[in-house]
Amino acid sequence: MTTYLLVHGAWHSGQCWERVVPLLASAGHRVFAPSLTGHGDKAHLLGPEVGLDTHVDDIVGLITEEDLTDVVLVGHSYAGLVISSAANRVPDRIARLVFLDAMVPEDGESAADVQPITQVLIDNATKSGPGWRVPPLPELPPPAGLFGVTDPADVAWLRTMLSDQSVRCLQQPVRLDNPAVHTIPRAHIHCVAGMPEGIVRRPVPAAEPVWELPTGHDCMITMPTEVADLLRRLA
Repeated sequence: MTTYLLVHGAWHSGQCWERVVPLLASAGHRVFAPSLTGHGDKAHLLGPEVGLDTHVDDIVGLITEEDLTDVVLVGHSYAGLVISSAANRVPDRIARLVFLDAMVPEDGESAADVQPITQVLIDNATKSGPGWRVPPLPELPPPAGLFGVTDPADVAWLRTMLSDQSVRCLQQPVRLDNPAVHTIPRAHIHCVAGMPEGIVRRPVPAAEPVWELPTGHDCMITMPTEVADLLRRLA
């Protein structure tokens, strides 16, 4: 049995893993897919003080409270930052990091550093409304769609789980100052269809395996079987 901890990206909630969780669980694995503070069942907790560190606390807290070990820690999109900092704090509990079409940071980098287009979202948010809320990205024409989702029924379902993100989440830096974190095996899954203009993907070191899925960004919605299969291979 493998323990998987699936961490959703910006604006989403743990509900986005709803199609992947049963596929892993039915194979006998233990699966956690929490909503981060400010999202899903914790949406009422969103405020300007919620940041990357808050979300790292969420994940580290879950790992320690449940006494999880040998965790395959999966981060989608923005959550590449979350899993990186979480692993930095509890490296002895992490078996592997999986970056699922995710931001892959270096020590001291924020989301805006890893994905420069994020700064545009921050600037727009600080100039309007309360100044700290970043609304979800708009739906684009296919193949980009809504986070890579184009099926009308799936788009409607996805909209039910989207909520604003705090600017602080995109500004706080990742901490990778624990030497042990650099010994954790890492793998990457890239979604290679419908990538919006302006998105930058960094080269992956040759020692770290990469798999590609012919779908848009929210692959856990559009290709859940394939995502689950890849995650099982990485156990």
